Amino acid sequence: MKKIFNYLYGPVDSWRLGVSLGIDLLSWSSKVCSFDCCYCQLGRTTTFTTERRLYVPTEDILKEIDTLPDIKMDYLTFSGIGEPTLARNLGEAISAVRRIRSEPVAVFTNASLMSREDVRRDLLSAHFVIAKLDACSQSSLEAVNRPAPEIDYDEIVEGLKQFRADFTGKMALQVMFVRANRDLPGEIARVAREIRPDEVQINTPLRPCEDVPLSREIISEIKSFFKGLNFVSVYDDAVKSRTEPISNKHTMRRRGKFLGGACKT
Repeated sequence: MKKIFNYLYGPVDSWRLGVSLGIDLLSWSSKVCSFDCCYCQLGRTTTFTTERRLYVPTEDILKEIDTLPDIKMDYLTFSGIGEPTLARNLGEAISAVRRIRSEPVAVFTNASLMSREDVRRDLLSAHFVIAKLDACSQSSLEAVNRPAPEIDYDEIVEGLKQFRADFTGKMALQVMFVRANRDLPGEIARVAREIRPDEVQINTPLRPCEDVPLSREIISEIKSFFKGLNFVSVYDDAVKSRTEPISNKHTMRRRGKFLGGACKT
């Protein structure tokens, strides 16, 4: 009988991380986030908040990790059903996982709380941080990411700059291009250069959502604005399914990771 994992999902074949096992510190009955992005594969945000709180105790995560089968993984990735920095035990959980596993730890964040010192401190524990940057102004942030009212674009950017200055690991900016920001690559690239990430990930939504993906041709044009930056694109290399998830299909679907037999992040 296949073991039921409540907080671990995958592993999935990721175009950014190779073979990635997801860790969800927000496992809840609904999506918990500070954004309500127009392209989110999890659907609309139902628990809309910027308050950090405990959702899943660190010891519950460790119990599941202790029962993992012997499988190859390139990263253990904190992501899941919402924004992982909303979990106040994120830093504690990253450090605990690092003590018992040899794989590097990655975190996907929408960067909405990057202005907070405690959030930046927690993220310093990771090996690889992938932060969202889909906008170049408050108005474009509201059009694409639909943030909680108290979230300020300039504070996000300043927080990202501060984190980049303090972080000794690898930092990437993920830029999701959709209809609402397809005409803004030059302005977004300018902000990216100010932040100085190790990598820029140029993306467009390939999972089912309320928006539609931009074509290969449009993404190719967008890439030209990022010359001089180290960038990768979702269309550069197709991800071929190489892994068999240990979690069941229901667990994968709750986190938007299951696509008719193939998983892609």
